[in-house]
Amino acid sequence: MDLHLAVAAGGGRRAGLERALRDAVRDRRLAPGERLPATRQLAEELGVSRNTVKAAYDQLVAEGYLTARQGSGTRVAALPPVETGPPGTGEPARAPRFDLRPGSPDVGAFPAAAWLRALRAAIARAPSPAYDYGDPRGRIELRTALSGYLGRARGVAAPPEHIVITSGYVQGLALLTRVLDGGPVAMEDPGLPFHRDVVRRHGGAVVPLEVDRRGACLPPGDCAAVVVTPAHQYPTGVTLHPERRRALTEWARARGGLIVEDDYDGEFRYDRQPVGALQGMAPGQVAYLGTASKTLGPALRLGWMVLPPHLVDAVADAKLHSDHHTEVLGQLALAELIDSHAYDRHVRSCRLRYRRRRDLLLGRLGAHRVRGIAAGLHALVEVDDEERVLARAEAYGLAVGRLADHWHTPGGDRPQGLVVGYGTPREGAYREALEVLARALDEAGLGH
Repeated sequence: MDLHLAVAAGGGRRAGLERALRDAVRDRRLAPGERLPATRQLAEELGVSRNTVKAAYDQLVAEGYLTARQGSGTRVAALPPVETGPPGTGEPARAPRFDLRPGSPDVGAFPAAAWLRALRAAIARAPSPAYDYGDPRGRIELRTALSGYLGRARGVAAPPEHIVITSGYVQGLALLTRVLDGGPVAMEDPGLPFHRDVVRRHGGAVVPLEVDRRGACLPPGDCAAVVVTPAHQYPTGVTLHPERRRALTEWARARGGLIVEDDYDGEFRYDRQPVGALQGMAPGQVAYLGTASKTLGPALRLGWMVLPPHLVDAVADAKLHSDHHTEVLGQLALAELIDSHAYDRHVRSCRLRYRRRRDLLLGRLGAHRVRGIAAGLHALVEVDDEERVLARAEAYGLAVGRLADHWHTPGGDRPQGLVVGYGTPREGAYREALEVLARALDEAGLGH
């Protein structure tokens, strides 16, 4: 095949070829599955050495832009759909060259072989009624498996009859909002804006809940519920202090309030034993919400709620009239994965991988300016001028989160920072992404 590439001269031939190929893939000028020329052929066409082409191919394979298999040659990998610009503009938005935005795990680490084995085993054992409409609370196989896993791994008091399976955390939060009676919902400030929107769209009034160095404070006024991330606050990364845990559960008992515990990445703790779930201290006052999105991948759309007894029937009814029940085959496969302990093995493997990434981040930026590092898939990098750093990062094709987007009320004299996710990048691209981040900080006058 003929391949038109505009290889810039600056920065060296290999770097120029990498950029040209990367841009061609991102712009969809090279379609997924397209076979690239042999290294010898492309080297002759471009007037470079074969080793230069091979090194460029190898780098883009490591970054996930290309795939290489014996006998099949080098081909363009399947990438996510091209993002679009602001609504109504019709303009495409280029995907970032380096993505350190928080929120997603390394989806390339999905345990495909183990999942396929679990799915096959689950289908072989599934009774015929499993393919019919089912219990809105979810399959008993998965609820039983989660009961054991959450008890031993997260300290959750989770009898199967108190568990409701959902299509993820967002659905669980929406269902709880619908069944709550009266009073506003306190949500952490800073916190994820999308979750506040979920509560509002399902009839809840949201009030800010202050977060400091000891985690979430007590909710203000006559709140009916409070939504917290005790194990690893999003986005600051602080762990809820034991005294705050006790005070929060006492508030719930005294006021009859509900604590909604978002345990989105509680399995990933690095420097000491995992902090147990808040739910274990007060099962009658805490609705515990977990998900497979960070441990396996968001594509599965599998989450779970462990509810106080008085909420189970109301939430199950709301689930019934929302989508009847969550898809069954994924539930059965996840139950098999947990029961065979393949889920535990995968989580341990991911924990080691993410700890290495966390350590690389600390080593490159310096521990004195990075917060929230004890757990999870993101850290908060403190800066004095978000806009200046983000401008430099954008110039290098680097995307990161910013703390300013998470406050309930924008503006004002608030702390500033970058929310850096280290779960998303492929292994081969992570170190380079860190170098670009460090360069952006240095050029903004904020390097260490």
